[in-house]
Order: sequence, then structure tokens, then C-alpha cells
Amino acid sequence: MAPFANLNTTWFALIGLLWAGYLFLEGFDFGVALVAPFVAADEVDRRICLNSIGPVWDGNEVWLIVAGGATFAAFPLWYARLFSGFYLALFLVLLALIVRGVSFEFRGKDERPGWRLSWDVANFLGSLLPAIVWGAAFTDLVHGVPLSAGGRYYGGLIGLLHPIAIVGGLASLAVFVLHGAVFLALKTSGELAERARRAAGVVGVAAVVLLAAAVAWVSAAGRPRLAGQVTAALPLALGIAAVALLAIATAAVAAGHPGWAFAGTGSSILLVMGAVFSRMFPAVLPASNRASNAITIAAASSQHETLVVMSVVAACFTPFVLGYQAWTYWVFRKRLTRPAASRA
Repeated sequence: MAPFANLNTTWFALIGLLWAGYLFLEGFDFGVALVAPFVAADEVDRRICLNSIGPVWDGNEVWLIVAGGATFAAFPLWYARLFSGFYLALFLVLLALIVRGVSFEFRGKDERPGWRLSWDVANFLGSLLPAIVWGAAFTDLVHGVPLSAGGRYYGGLIGLLHPIAIVGGLASLAVFVLHGAVFLALKTSGELAERARRAAGVVGVAAVVLLAAAVAWVSAAGRPRLAGQVTAALPLALGIAAVALLAIATAAVAAGHPGWAFAGTGSSILLVMGAVFSRMFPAVLPASNRASNAITIAAASSQHETLVVMSVVAACFTPFVLGYQAWTYWVFRKRLTRPAASRA
């Protein structure tokens, strides 16, 4: 049983890595859409903001698709319980992502200001909802949700809106806005970059406070302990490190170093996801009411042969996907500037 146990634990960690990659990359996409209305002075600035993520946003969403597919294949019971218990929340996120994707494609189809404004609003709302829901959902997972003896959640959408989850959702929103503002400061130039830098300095304070509150609340709340659960000191240490990096990133962008700031916000997101998955372990769906009701990695996992095939396929194709995405970022690496004709 040891090789099987090692393999399903490995896939649990890999799914955590996929989510971390998705939130790192899609996080600044969300953030750019959310901060753009406040830093763009005119239509040219709004177009530059969209162009800063235009070549990469759909590639960034591939990480979400792969994370969902890997969960379905490696842990079908986990996938089934999430999509039955969290159905409405996930449906709303899917709807928001569809609206957001359409907004990128349709905004430029007509030059009327009202048309473009409508799709700008759609892009903003389509980024706002996932930015909050992902943070709330992962906060619910680390805190635990009430489960039946069969590991089913019946609380509906309202049951997921625990105060601690709301704080987690607001924290993720602030972190993504900071991440996006720093990305804009790094990717653009001139007055737009300066406004993005100032916005990052303001929202950075809120991000640090909210993330610190979420980390402290989750750590203090606790949940029924499972056999094999890692010590609570590990996720707490990762969470504290994430808060510290956010504070450093905020100071760095205020000092005019957006590159270092972007590294700080991105690393903070990765550390938060490390804290989430280490605190969940060895459960894929922790219970807040009774430890034995939780769904563990072993109970949710596919057969050993399935995991072996998945591992071989992942080893063969993952380098190509990473190489292609790295090439895309390299091709579109230059800063964006306003056309000379549009300058006042």
C-alpha cells in the first residue's frame, strides 16, 4: 500500500500546485480588470490595460481546466462532493468566467462608448466574483464545512458564507487587486504606470491587514483533528510568511521597484496555497463538525493504475505546456506605451 499512498499524496500536492499556478497567473488578470477603472484616464489607457493581459489571460485559465481535470481523474469522490455541495457557488464562478471571456472578444467589435462601457462592466464583474469566491471557498476548505456521515455537504450557498469565509474572500480580492496593480506598474509606462503604482501602495495595506486577519482567524478557529494531520505550525508559518511578503511587496512598489513587488505578491499567493493544502492534509474535504465525516485522500483516490497512467501522461506533456506558456510571456515581455499621437 505504500507506493499507492505515496502516489495519491503526490497527486494531492500536484493539484495544489496547479491551483497555486492558476491563482498566481489568473490573479493578476483579475487584478488588472479590477484596478483598470480606477487608474485608466481615458479610452487609450483602458485599451492598454486590456492589452497588458490580452495575449495571456486565456492561457492562464488552462491551469484551472487542468486542475479540475486532474481532480476528476485522481480524486473522483472529491470532485463529486464538491460539485454537488458547492454547485451554486461553482456555477456562479463559471458564469462569471464565461462573461469575462466574452468581454475580451466583444469589446472591440463596436466603437460606440456605450457598447465598450457595457463590456468593461462585464469584465469587471466577471473578475470580481471569482476573485472573492476562490478566496472564500479555500477558506471554507481549510476551516472545514459541516458534513454528513457519508461526507456530503447540504448547507447550500448560504452555509458557505461563514464570517471567516467572507474575510478570506475579501483578503483574496485585495491580494489580487494588489497583484494586478503591481503587474500594470511593471508592464506599462508613463502616467498610467505611476497611477497603478500609487494604487498598489494603497490597496497593499488593505491586503496585508485582511490576509493577516484570515490567517489568524483560521489558525485560532481550529477543526476536529484527523490522524496523520500535519502540525498546525506548518500552515501557520507559511501564512505568516505570505503576509510578510505582501508587506515587503507593498513597500517595494511604493519605492519604485515593481519587479521585486511582483515577485513578492506572486510568492505570497504561492505560499498561501501551500498553507491551504498543508492544512487540509490528509483530507480533501475537511469536516468542521466531526473528524470522521471528512473525506480523506485515501478514500477519495482513484485506483493505483489510474494514477500511474496520469503520472506518465503528465510527465510527457507538462514540459510542452510549460514551454509554450513561457514562450508566450517571452514574446509579449515588452512594456506597453501610449501612442505618440494620443499624448496630450
